[in-house]
Amino acid sequence: MEFTVQQIAEVLGGTVEGDATQRISSLAKIEEAQAGSLTFLSNNKYESFLYETGASAVIVAKTQELRSAIKPTLIRVENPYSAFSQLLEFYAQATRTGKRGVEQPSFIGESSEIGAGHYRGAFSYIGENCKLGENVLVFPHAYIGDRVTIGNGSIIHAGAKIYPDTVIGQYCVVKAGAVVGSDGFGFAPQPDGSYKAIPQIGNVVLEDYVSIGANATVDCATLGSTRVGRGSKIDNLVQLAHNVEIGQHTVIASQTGIAGSAKIGDHCVLAGQVGMAGHVTLANKTTVTAQSGVGKNVKQEGLILQGSTAFDFKQNQRAQIVFRRLPELEQRVERLEKAKSTTEKP
Repeated sequence: MEFTVQQIAEVLGGTVEGDATQRISSLAKIEEAQAGSLTFLSNNKYESFLYETGASAVIVAKTQELRSAIKPTLIRVENPYSAFSQLLEFYAQATRTGKRGVEQPSFIGESSEIGAGHYRGAFSYIGENCKLGENVLVFPHAYIGDRVTIGNGSIIHAGAKIYPDTVIGQYCVVKAGAVVGSDGFGFAPQPDGSYKAIPQIGNVVLEDYVSIGANATVDCATLGSTRVGRGSKIDNLVQLAHNVEIGQHTVIASQTGIAGSAKIGDHCVLAGQVGMAGHVTLANKTTVTAQSGVGKNVKQEGLILQGSTAFDFKQNQRAQIVFRRLPELEQRVERLEKAKSTTEKP
């Protein structure tokens, strides 16, 4: 598989310095790279190789200064190591299976289109008016409903279910048993105490390079779209409710549940078993540690959040007020102890 330097830069959100039309067919270490290969420099200990490498292109930091002329084209990014790791993931995804062609029995609607280099496993189903790009792999027992769009290079693993009207970008992975686009949990309480289902007529949009883990669920929107941003990774057994919006390059670990209409920013990290209330917003670069609960908006970027407990609501509110004042109370106790020790001296 070959890509131009410009195509790779677009994937990484980087800028090209040099010949953007050069074609890249392999990845390599900077000290071993040859023509046609791409490498990276993230540790200044290896900076000397930047001027010696045979690579066609090198991923470097935006702030990397050059001490002399170089031969390779540069792709400048925020974090070269992370960018190269991202490329390794894409390469592994594209090359780990050599399956191509159509196994029988399988079904594809007459009005649907699928690009060259695809694979359709036995008992897979693709509905009507679908558009699947090149090199899309659909494994056995996968279900793809009507009017679904899937971009180039994406993989739908065995037993995954993609509901109608879902939009999946390029180089996405939907792992075994995942369900994308099922109805959101919308029920209106009735005067008699029963609940009436609210039709969920929106869809799900997965932007490019998104990964959805095994047995994860992403509900369709009531109206509009539930959205997972470019490059974000959703672990196994995660629940994203209707109208949730996940930013770019955010990672969410297993058994996390995000309630309806919550919005999570870019470059966030949610550890295992995190719970997030509906209509809550998390700022960019927020980290939420394992088993924590988020019940209100977080506006400041870069915070690390921890903690969750459940007991009587009013008691909890009073306890939280005291908890927030603990540093102040500690200082007051220390001052009182010092004052007491001073007055007790003979």
